[in-house]
Formats: sequence, structure tokens, C-alpha cells
Amino acid sequence: MGFISFVKNTFSRKRKFKLGLALGSGGAKGLAHIGALKAFEEEGIKFSFVTGTSIGGIVGALYTKGYTSADMTGIIESLNRKEFARNLRPFADLAFAEEYLKEYIEGDFASLPLPFAVWATDGETNDGVLLREGNVARALTASAAIPPFFRSVEVNGKRLYDGAFTNAIPADICKEMGADAVIAIDLSAYMRPEEEKGMFSRLIGSAVGAFVPVKTLGNAKSRGYDAADIMLRPNLYDFKATDVSREAMDKMYEIGYAEARAHMDEIKALAAQTVKK
Repeated sequence: MGFISFVKNTFSRKRKFKLGLALGSGGAKGLAHIGALKAFEEEGIKFSFVTGTSIGGIVGALYTKGYTSADMTGIIESLNRKEFARNLRPFADLAFAEEYLKEYIEGDFASLPLPFAVWATDGETNDGVLLREGNVARALTASAAIPPFFRSVEVNGKRLYDGAFTNAIPADICKEMGADAVIAIDLSAYMRPEEEKGMFSRLIGSAVGAFVPVKTLGNAKSRGYDAADIMLRPNLYDFKATDVSREAMDKMYEIGYAEARAHMDEIKALAAQTVKK
């Protein structure tokens, strides 16, 4: 091979496109995340970087550990819902959830097979907090500690709450970690307007808001939309973050699966790209 050919081959090499996955918050609506993962598995779509907020963080951590969508549904089915429900009371300590998560996601971030991060909110400053070090299960509970149902979770001396208040769909973090492009999932794209809620629900919402120590930032969702290359928006309008009946969860799973399948041509085209070195 001549020198000129060597130079051409060296500089024309391409590397694999690094795809990121950003999973949004939404409580029980996270079943739609698992449905979407099922669709990705069917097409062999794999991700190099994963980020998540709240339930998105939990599903993302399970994915990063190597659990399949079928594994995840099995984990949910094994959950003692009555025992779990007994712990769902105002200002509950999330230690019970941390111990449960440790059964499946033990260790710290450095032990994970893929780069992974979750997002939380500082209870003192209302600033967003990126969690990429330390115990994974503790970070996941901090990211999901929505007040006033749960008390804050202490990480590195900070009282942390649910990350949805400051970055509900952390696609921008995925880009900062090194992803060339990001597929994100917004579980709250279709929300019931306040005027459609009953008077009782609105009063309860106002009362709950008075006890919430953190506030939602104006760009908590838009920053995810700005950074995502493909935003999946499963229509979960008819469901609440607390819908944990088997029927509701099955439907949310199917809706997430259908949304991912509907955009699969676009997703596959994105994943098939290469980047010049």
C-alpha cells in the first residue's frame, strides 16, 4: 500500500454511531418505557449511553445492568404490591424502595456496564443535581422522591427530591456524556388540562402543592425536547402516575411498544449512521 493510499484509508475510517437513551419521569407510566424497550430489542437497537429521571432512571438502570424488557416485567410482577402500597404515605422514607432496588441493581455507578446517569433536585436550592457516582440504588430513590409522598433522600450531604422538577427528560445529559444522537421518551406528553379535572382533584392538587419544597422550572421539559433527536410521545392521557392495576399497566406497556414501533424506521435510520474519526 502506497503512502497516499494509507493516508486516505486512515482518515476515511468511520466509527459506530453512539446512540443515547433518555427516559422521562412519570411513575407507573414507566411501563410504557418497558414496552418501547421491547420494540428496540426486536430490531436489535442498542444504546451506548443511558440517562433517566425518576421511574425513567429506574428502568434505565435495569437496562444498563442488562435486564431485558421481559426481565423487567417479571420484576414488576414479583413486587408485593400490598406491602409496597403500605409504604406509600405522606413523607414516607424511601429506604424500603432502596433495599428492594438493591436486589436487582447492586453496587455503584462505576460497576455498571454502560455509562449511566440520573437526575434529581436539590431540596434546599431547587437546583438540578446530576448523579453519576456512588450507590446506584440510593441515587435512584433520590431521583424518584416526589414530595410530599416521600421525604427527601440524602446524597453527599444534600437533601434530594424527584428530578422531574428540574429535568424531566435528561436528553441533554445524554449528549454531554458522549451520545451522537438521543432517543428520548416523554411519558407526560398528553396531560389532562386543569379545567378538565374535577373540583375535588384541583383542591387536592393545590393542597399538595403547598407542602412541596421544590418547584418545577420553566424548562424542566423543554430542555429534553431541545436535545433529543427523536422524542417518543406515548399517548398516556387516560392514565395516572399512580395507576398500578394489572389492566392499566398492560395497556401502558402496549402503548409504549406501539409508539416505538410507529417511529422504528426513523430510529433505525438514525442508529445506522456512522461518524468519521
